[in-house]
Amino acid sequence: MATYILLTKLSPEVSKQMKDRAQIGRAWLNQVKTKCPEVKFINHYALLGEYDFLDIYEAPNENSAAKVSMIGLQNGAFEAKSLTAIPYNKFIELTTEI
Repeated sequence: MATYILLTKLSPEVSKQMKDRAQIGRAWLNQVKTKCPEVKFINHYALLGEYDFLDIYEAPNENSAAKVSMIGLQNGAFEAKSLTAIPYNKFIELTTEI
């Protein structure tokens, strides 16, 4: 499975619902687990900066990764980006091939 990074920025409306944040986050995660059972989450982080959350997860392909992003957008994210992550050792290995 490939590793992906999800960067999420919440909409202004959802950002104001701080007291409901845990419930909103659980609902999103439950939807992902239901609609994308093949996805395995590794870590979740809250961020201070351009994005609100960073999630690291494994998915079998880009279609599953796209679904994770779309579920976020459906649940109040203003922006959701899924990026492919390559383990550093694999990256170094690839550099020897060029």
